Amino acid sequence: MSEQQSPVVDEHLSEAVIKASSGGDGALTGETLAQWMSANTGAIESATTVGELDAVRVSAVGKSGTITLALKKMHPEHRRELAPEINRAKAETENAIAQRKTVLESAALEARLVAETIDLSLPAPTKPKGSVHPVSQVMDELAEIFADMGFAVASGPEIEDDWHNFTALNMPDSHPARAMHDTFYFPDRDAEDREMLLRTHTSPVQIRTMLEQGAPLRIIAPGRVYRSDSDATHTPMFHQIEGLVIDKGIHLGHLKWTLETLLKAFFERDDIVLRLRPSYFPFTEPSVEVDTGFSFIDGRRVVGGSGDEPGHQWMELLGSGMVNRNVLAAGGLDPDEWQGFAFGVGVDRLAMLKYGMNDLRAFFDGDVRWLSHYGFSALDVPTLSGGVGTPVGSGA
Repeated sequence: MSEQQSPVVDEHLSEAVIKASSGGDGALTGETLAQWMSANTGAIESATTVGELDAVRVSAVGKSGTITLALKKMHPEHRRELAPEINRAKAETENAIAQRKTVLESAALEARLVAETIDLSLPAPTKPKGSVHPVSQVMDELAEIFADMGFAVASGPEIEDDWHNFTALNMPDSHPARAMHDTFYFPDRDAEDREMLLRTHTSPVQIRTMLEQGAPLRIIAPGRVYRSDSDATHTPMFHQIEGLVIDKGIHLGHLKWTLETLLKAFFERDDIVLRLRPSYFPFTEPSVEVDTGFSFIDGRRVVGGSGDEPGHQWMELLGSGMVNRNVLAAGGLDPDEWQGFAFGVGVDRLAMLKYGMNDLRAFFDGDVRWLSHYGFSALDVPTLSGGVGTPVGSGA
């Protein structure tokens, strides 16, 4: 039904009700009101859409509708006698409109359901899926490997004081790492007047754990660390995992076995060959740099084999050594009774080597395309029985 043919109440009949209520053309009678009600009911029943029904409502009981104007123009002497009848007519009209509206809305819903039938045989539309960041995945892989070797996970604050971050780790005031251009310092000091900073390594966790738990210990300390450095292989914030073993009779042989077991499980290769070179770290003595053999395959570094073999090279991978006596003492342990080894490696770098990434900065750009390519499914939980690694691109 077009807008011009909307089933509104006859205009002449409505005008008659209004005039009669105001005393014009004779007094309003029950017969006149009944005729209007009958016409109004017919208009309501004739409405086929909610829009048409609303037009009837506006014409009959709206702010400028017949009933409203009749009450406004009614002479005061007629109001007491006629107003109840008009209000009753208004209530009946509103009730009839509400009932008709329910019927029309139900019919419209049924028609919509018929028109929008879903073909259940079609596959469901795909929804965007997130992915596990490679750093998170590698963290889980490393935790799984170390858990199998009996290591516990320890954590500590990222905002540290300089005693836990430097002094307790046998790093003197003249050490380059304490320089402003290498470390992010805060202007405030703690309650003991110690400088506060963003930790430059997770080694403070080792001190805190020794002080809290004593010995023996076998822990890893993964987490974010901060240094003032930025290029293709360095970022101001990166992820590190350190290991600490404290017990009686610990020596470098234990360290080498632990690192070989770790790297063979992580890279899922049995041909991992390590080379330990003498080095210097203030918190270990003796200290060793750990190199691993690798080769270039299709333009990417692939860890495995000896660096002395044809087509292979050596690559520095991590630092390690026997825990310095001064560090043991700072951790509340007797260095004549307890010995230990420690090591640290960048989680981001391990991820780059294992999964073929060449720019560390891309890890933190938040590019969805990069995450879709290198990310992992939430169901790719690393296990030693199923293999800690997951094929690249298996995620979203």
